[in-house]
Amino acid sequence: MGSRIEILLSLVMISVSPVFLITAVAITEEQELDRITALPGQPPVNFSQFSGYVTVNEGEGRALFYWLTEATDHAHEMPLVLWFNGGPGCSSIAYGASEELGPFRINKTGSSLYLNKYAWNRVANILFLESPAGVGFSYTNTSSNLKDTGDNRTAADALVFLIKWMSRFPQYKHRDFYISGESYAGHYVPQLAQKIYDYNKNSSHPIINLKGFTVGNAVMDNYYDNIGTVTYWWSHAMISDRTYKLILKQCNFKSLNTSQKCDQALNYAMNHEFGDIDQYSIYTPTCNSSKANITNTPRLKNTLLRPRFSGYDPCSEKYAEKYYNRPDVQKALHANTTGIRYNWTACSDVLLRNWKDTDFSVLPIYRKLIAAGLRIWVYSGDTDSVVPVTATRFSLSHLHLKIKTPWYPWYSGNQVGGWTEVYDGLTFATVRGAGHEVPMFEPRRALILFQSFLSGKNLPSHKI
Repeated sequence: MGSRIEILLSLVMISVSPVFLITAVAITEEQELDRITALPGQPPVNFSQFSGYVTVNEGEGRALFYWLTEATDHAHEMPLVLWFNGGPGCSSIAYGASEELGPFRINKTGSSLYLNKYAWNRVANILFLESPAGVGFSYTNTSSNLKDTGDNRTAADALVFLIKWMSRFPQYKHRDFYISGESYAGHYVPQLAQKIYDYNKNSSHPIINLKGFTVGNAVMDNYYDNIGTVTYWWSHAMISDRTYKLILKQCNFKSLNTSQKCDQALNYAMNHEFGDIDQYSIYTPTCNSSKANITNTPRLKNTLLRPRFSGYDPCSEKYAEKYYNRPDVQKALHANTTGIRYNWTACSDVLLRNWKDTDFSVLPIYRKLIAAGLRIWVYSGDTDSVVPVTATRFSLSHLHLKIKTPWYPWYSGNQVGGWTEVYDGLTFATVRGAGHEVPMFEPRRALILFQSFLSGKNLPSHKI
């Protein structure tokens, strides 16, 4: 680590944003170099931001890109939450930071930002990580890394990232720490949690104070996920009785590989019975691809569907690609410092096509970390047909957990926000009306859920 500049800050900073007090902290020189003064087109804010690279493998030249948005109030007291998006191969900057829980949204032209009223940094310090190397601005100098990565290396590199990042940001050592994510991060999140748990057990002075994790619409178990997905299609009238029965007959979901007859049955369902819908949010409009220049490329591995990713504004990932390919934006973010020749994209199809190792099921990890006493919440947007609520419920049911608080509706204001059940060691919740990206479709409900998770309290059972 570079030399430290001990800067004791106890002054009031005044700008076009409201007056705010910075608590005295020790700032490292490396940390100060990562400070974001302002992003192009950014409105005034009263919180600090940092971004840059952490090298996780010197020999092969792998470096991961991060963006920290500190809490809007009392950042020095708030927990640290690491966020992953999935894919594998999709960017946490494109989705989590820019469409879901981050402090900013990007306008349609990619020219400016506006504030997200329900940003999660209202209640925590949020650390977005583009992982693994090859995703977004994260890179590797060893081209073969793009064709031989998988779950194991992703988790190992993320642990190295955290250890090195906390050396750069020592104020976060021993801080309450949580991991969160969605989709294929249903693998990343518990796998990293297990790495941290094992690392802490073997360390005489652990610095990562892991308290728990939460995941949304999470890939969990290949067999139960696939059975639950087909069941969701049928129960939501997306496919016929005949096709439903045919898929169950022809597909052996206990194998990672599907047969030709299984593929034919699945393709018939998707190409002839679904119609032109957004599979990640079955009741919202699709993006006009001719205007947005969107192609149908894979975005999710080890589930039945391989369509384009989208959300409430189904063209929003294109706004991110416009914005983050701007040289002035990259300069402000301290990104693309090595001059990567290819454009920044929301997802890497190369990684998706060449993913080498994947856990068939992460349920054994859940059992281990539940026994370790971590706080674990799993939630589902109930209009997602890619990793649907039925898939998650099938997976969780096979943990055979004791029910502590039976199923009940939880409330967001005067409306039912979803339904929840509390088990011995895990909380499950649905978010009513939300698709795959829960904080994008139902931002207020997502923030209530996140606040409840951090506080360790049950979701509100009465109208507020």
